[in-house]
Order: sequence, then structure tokens, then C-alpha cells
Amino acid sequence: MYEPTVARLTYRALLGRRRAAILFVLPALLIAIAVSVRLLAGADDQIASDVLGGFAIATMVPLIGVIAGTGAIGPEIDDGSIVYLLAKPVKRPTIIFTKLIVAIAVTMAFSAIPTFVAGLILNGNGGQIAIAYTVAALVASIAYSAIFLLLGTVSRHAVVFGLVYALVWETLFGSLVPGARTLSVQQWALSLAERIGANGTITSDVALPTAVVLLAAVTAAATWYAGQKLRTLKLAGEE
Repeated sequence: MYEPTVARLTYRALLGRRRAAILFVLPALLIAIAVSVRLLAGADDQIASDVLGGFAIATMVPLIGVIAGTGAIGPEIDDGSIVYLLAKPVKRPTIIFTKLIVAIAVTMAFSAIPTFVAGLILNGNGGQIAIAYTVAALVASIAYSAIFLLLGTVSRHAVVFGLVYALVWETLFGSLVPGARTLSVQQWALSLAERIGANGTITSDVALPTAVVLLAAVTAAATWYAGQKLRTLKLAGEE
């Protein structure tokens, strides 16, 4: 299910000079915010939770997921170079699974690591807040990568739809509208963080068992459907 050649090509596409520069912007901004807050307000558990929850989990992780998830396959479909990959004797679900693994790895690296560093800067992991939000970032990275890889497979406007989802649904509705929170990857991830962090510092509207089931179901369904869509993508001249 994992093809090293496909993985190498996908890493090269995602970590090219232009895309890598974009990926570094949000983590650098998070670290800068963490340093500024620590200097101005000192170490405070609730402030640390607000910064990590409000920026890292609600904004940075989904946006990096958009870049990595859609970028793992979208550009190849847009410019037609996907036909060369599909002409190889590699099963199409294997291509999707390999690209998903790469997208997850990139999203985790550019979201979970900066989240942990920012947490240490903000309050030295007091109340296990840095670790809690790092786990949330890791878990959310998996679901976001699957969702946005699917978008990259089914739509030529995947980045636009991904940004709308990340900025409108996850950042706005997922944070503010009670009914929408149940269907928010952000809230599912925060459910795990709530279990790890000190009492009262992290909250989620979704119970942990429900969050785990939804995270697994969405990831599996998105991956399977992306494989099916790629399977039906016909090469030129293919009968």
C-alpha cells in the first residue's frame, strides 16, 4: 500500500522552494506570537491555552492541511502530469494511500512541532498544555490531510474549497456556532487535548469516544473515496 517512488515525488512537490516557504510562514508566526505573549503576560496556563487553541489548532493546522493535502495531488491533476503516474503498474488506491502518508507527515511536521515549541515558550508545558495541544495537532493532521487530499482528487478548485472550509467552517463556525462544533475536526481533536490537559484549561463540545469514532470514520471514508475517484480517472486513449 506504500510506494516509495510516489512518496519521493510527492515530498519533492510539497517541499519545493515555493511551497516550503509558504509552509514555514504560519509556524514562524505562531512562535513569534508565543514569544510576544510570554514577554508581555508571563507564564499563564489559560493564556497559553487560548493562544494554542485559538491560533494553532483553529487556524494553523487546517491551513497547513490545505497546503499539504491538496498539494499532494492537485497540481498533478491540474497540469496533466498525473497521467504518467497512472500509467505505471501501481494500484491507484496505493497512490492515494502513499500521498496521504506524505501529506500527514508534512502536516504533522509543520503543525505539531511548532505547537509544542510554542507551548513550551508560553508556559513551559504547565498543566500539560503543550503536550495536549501537540496531540490535538497530530490527530487533526491525519483527518485534515485525508479531507483535503480528497478535495484535491475531486476538484480543480480544491485550494479554494479547502480555504473556505478551513477559514469559514473550522475557524469561524467550528469555534463559535454550538451546533456546528459537533462536525468540526478541531473539536474532535480538542476532545483528546481536554483529556490530557489540566482540568478546565481545554474544553471541547464533543465527547472523547464520539470524537475518536468520527476522526477514524472521516479519515477512512475520505481516503477510500479518493481512491475510488482516482480509480475512475481515465487516461487519454484508455477504454
